[in-house]
Amino acid sequence: MDIRLETYDVLVAGAGYAGAVSARALAEKGKKVRVFERRDHIGGNAYDCLDGHGVLIHKYGPHIFHTNDKKVFDFLSRFTEWRDYQHRVVANIPDPAGGGRPGWRLQYPVPFNLTSLETAFGPEEGKKLGDKLIAAYGAEKKVTILELRQNPDPEISALADYVYEHVFVHYTMKQWGQKPEEIDPNTTARVPVFLSRDDRYFQDKYQGMPLEGYTKMFQRMLDHPNIEVLLNTDVRQYLSLEEYDIFLRGAGMPLSVPLIYTGPLDEFFGLCYGRLPYRTLDFVFETWQDRDHRAPGMPYPDPDHPLRGGGFYQTHGTVNYTVDEDFTRITEFKRLTGQDLPGVTTIVKEYSRPYIGAPQETPYYAIINPENNALYAKYKAEADKKQQLYLLGRLAEYKYYNMDAIAARALELAERLA
Repeated sequence: MDIRLETYDVLVAGAGYAGAVSARALAEKGKKVRVFERRDHIGGNAYDCLDGHGVLIHKYGPHIFHTNDKKVFDFLSRFTEWRDYQHRVVANIPDPAGGGRPGWRLQYPVPFNLTSLETAFGPEEGKKLGDKLIAAYGAEKKVTILELRQNPDPEISALADYVYEHVFVHYTMKQWGQKPEEIDPNTTARVPVFLSRDDRYFQDKYQGMPLEGYTKMFQRMLDHPNIEVLLNTDVRQYLSLEEYDIFLRGAGMPLSVPLIYTGPLDEFFGLCYGRLPYRTLDFVFETWQDRDHRAPGMPYPDPDHPLRGGGFYQTHGTVNYTVDEDFTRITEFKRLTGQDLPGVTTIVKEYSRPYIGAPQETPYYAIINPENNALYAKYKAEADKKQQLYLLGRLAEYKYYNMDAIAARALELAERLA
């Protein structure tokens, strides 16, 4: 396909948050933008779609929008209305009082808070511990495990050990493939106990779900006369790399317009220094239907687990399995989206493992440590030589960003380039 890249003012590789937000902001400043997307859809990892049963699912795992950044919220609100959704997560662990019997389990809010205390230790003992914590640290505070362990009161230090064991360590082992002794002590020290009855996972001012889904939001964002989107296309097929320039392949001339690159930086440079380590996720989707609503010929999955009222599988949008099970969590999409589908629901279980770059794999979480940072620095040094190359996003910058932070960085970059 012959595409005259020199006719555009800016090239953008990737149509997720980083690429779509920057493309729209630049287009509104009069820049003609070409967006290249390797996948067959826009939206990046926030992409959502209807499954075969009519349930709106997040193909790459749950995405819940939250921010304190009014500029970002106002920008995105131009392309979507919002469903008021306050995300709540519970940890699901075997109940010690159940004697190991199946089905005897505890559920308490995460982050661990005053309600969690009373669930774990009983109402009376839990309240006593909560009062002691508030007296020591104040109400509505987030106190880290490190602070609690340093408290001379043995009950408070014992609580820190409980949270570490039941909320943090096993979950982290599954998520990152580490043994307890391999887990960064600095990470452990930051695990909080929230001295509040606010059960929300986030306390940001603006929270919600796009009313019609993320994909609809991105469709509207990219619908601009100055934006052209090309799916199933890797921008690298049009480029060749020289030491200090990016050349248009076959044209014999260097790229004269900015390229915003949001993909994996190691792949952009052909893995010349080796692959940057990531964790990836395997998603196992399951659709559950009750006896009155199941499709003809579809078996009822588990007669011992009937759907709850309204056709729900579990009590919360996300349930973390912090102690047992091979998966890390289960998300039920109807809890997030508010979709009205009686008697049918779709859940997803997440299994974490190392990313090896196989076809259809997605790198989700950069493994941040000194060795990997040094490897990334080699790629970053190569990128810095390319005058028209701008790196943006989790993969290009080898960092973890929330969705709002990426949108803010995209708006900032668009301002600079304009």
